[in-house]
Amino acid sequence: MNINYESYKIFYTVAINESISAAANELLISQPAVSFQIKSLEEQIGIALFVRTKKGVILTEEGKVLFDYVKKGIESFSNGENTLTNLRNLDRGNIRIGASTTVSRHVLMPYLEIFHEKYPNIDIEIVNTLTETLLKELRNGNLDILILNLPIAFDYKDLNVLPVMKVQDIFVGNKRYYDLTRGKVKLEELQNFPLLFQKNPSNTRKFLDKFLNTNHVLLRPKTEIVSYNLIMDFIKSGFGIGYATKEFIKEDLNKTLFEIKVIPTIPKRDIGIVTLNNRIPNYSVKKLIDLIKKKPS
Repeated sequence: MNINYESYKIFYTVAINESISAAANELLISQPAVSFQIKSLEEQIGIALFVRTKKGVILTEEGKVLFDYVKKGIESFSNGENTLTNLRNLDRGNIRIGASTTVSRHVLMPYLEIFHEKYPNIDIEIVNTLTETLLKELRNGNLDILILNLPIAFDYKDLNVLPVMKVQDIFVGNKRYYDLTRGKVKLEELQNFPLLFQKNPSNTRKFLDKFLNTNHVLLRPKTEIVSYNLIMDFIKSGFGIGYATKEFIKEDLNKTLFEIKVIPTIPKRDIGIVTLNNRIPNYSVKKLIDLIKKKPS
């Protein structure tokens, strides 16, 4: 049997209204069209579904059996449509984001605050781990979107990479180291001071290493720490000079952390949104991307 959804919908509407005319009015089609569909359905199934009465129509016993199944199907379709509408209107749903702890705290948070205020029913999951692992999880379908320090040192032909924010890396120390350097040194002169760098394989450290190699300078850090925020705490406490992102420490700059300018100047880099080329982001993710592409108000 090859019975289309429209025939079952008409059958369902007639059964609910117990009237062909009432069903026609609800469905916005003619009574003859409704009668034809019911007759055609009965012929295809080979069973009478309705008993005609002076007041309208009522289901036969066989019709009641079919109605129970059709009712569940119609309700499922309706629930599916409502769910999609809710997702489109951001009444429900979830976003799975991959990002480093540093990017989550200093880049994502302002946007997530705005997003959550506008769409409080959207669940947000954030996974913090190495970039290589985040890319693997994105490709496996376990994450919807990544927010990463760029560039990515991996093959990304299958990825859509959208730079959304420029950041400036700098060297910083506490007031003591600022005074010792007078706030400015040549890049190679940093080897005369204890240095604190983020541990490999972070993208920030890779960017720094590339900058040093380009300028033929070798700097051996005295201390290497995975956590960016912990490095900042060590620098404030006077353990040495460290590598920081200016936009991430603006509240501490010229208070507990002081920029030590280097020659040559460190080039700016990007933070970007990463998605898969062959996967269309859901409506919630699209809204977040649109928000990140704009500056928080």
